[in-house]
Amino acid sequence: QVQLVESGGGLVQPGGSLTLSCAATGFTFSSKVMSWYRQAPGKERELVADITSSGSTYYADSVKGRFTISRDNAKNTVNLQMNSLKPEDTAVYYCNVVLIGRHYWGQGTQVTVSS
Repeated sequence: QVQLVESGGGLVQPGGSLTLSCAATGFTFSSKVMSWYRQAPGKERELVADITSSGSTYYADSVKGRFTISRDNAKNTVNLQMNSLKPEDTAVYYCNVVLIGRHYWGQGTQVTVSS
């Protein structure tokens, strides 16, 4: 079965950095678009970044230039390097893959940016 397991969240001061990781099993990882979403309290879940099987990337305007998504097809992992973090980046971050039209999600990892 499909499993996505996120790790790497935590509390960080404004301007700091964190790297999130997502370990994927149960599908052919190397051929799928992998995405990171986030959901802040009281807000809808939003797409942060995604990466295609060939390595092409997309970033939301709010994170462009600060976040970097990458994947390791040998390890079935997708990472999100987050730099210059802002309080408004505080959210639960979710790994996502779409298979035959169905969205699969990890359990999420909390990122809190606060002094």
